[in-house]
Amino acid sequence: MSRSRPAHGAAARRWWAVVPVKDARVGKSRLTGAFDDDARARLVRWMATATVKALLAADRVEAVVLVTPDPVLAAHPWGASVTVLDEPTGAAGGTSSSRRGLDAAVLAGAAHVRTAAPRAPVVVVLGDLPSLVAAEVDAVLTAASLRPRAHVPDAAGTGTTLLTATWPHELRPAFGPGSSARHAAAGHLRLDVPATSGARRDVDVPADVQKLAALLPGPLLDGPLLDGPLLPRPLLPGRLRSP
Repeated sequence: MSRSRPAHGAAARRWWAVVPVKDARVGKSRLTGAFDDDARARLVRWMATATVKALLAADRVEAVVLVTPDPVLAAHPWGASVTVLDEPTGAAGGTSSSRRGLDAAVLAGAAHVRTAAPRAPVVVVLGDLPSLVAAEVDAVLTAASLRPRAHVPDAAGTGTTLLTATWPHELRPAFGPGSSARHAAAGHLRLDVPATSGARRDVDVPADVQKLAALLPGPLLDGPLLDGPLLPRPLLPGRLRSP
């Protein structure tokens, strides 16, 4: 697929994206009451795959670094534009260490980018943005290219879905509950992205899944998962477990 390349200038540089994803068998624990373990793992992998595909389709993205310990995601034939790194030792853990683990995975991915493409701008994209599309990625990166550091808040306005840094600035990750305020305090300017953008619609709780089902009916929910048959529309509200 041919992709247009802006001519020159810092604002025209193409980005490297770092996508941290937990092992699907333990990720998204707040969905445990709504899905059995197998369905939840398949959902996590499907969301990560959709996120990576949106990034690869964006004109402003050069390559993706997927940081994950998940064996299914790691074994998937992503293609030459995706590098898979294992999660750093000690990054996995329970709720108390989840923030530190995510930050460590982000920094590991960023370190790889600095080795592979030292002057490339870097964007961290959490792997739970299944409604994200390429045009939204390009819009965010165009705005972020004019700033040393920036971030995109989640739909609630308190968390973070994307974190950016242009050369020669380094990322200052501080993910976890309330991360938007921490990232702003660390110098990552909050970007004005519409709340309806897929760049802000992360999936953490059952209510998010129901919104996603309404937003993405039909073929987008019927695509192949990495470890099973076609997704039998598990995101429809009727398939959620009762609390």
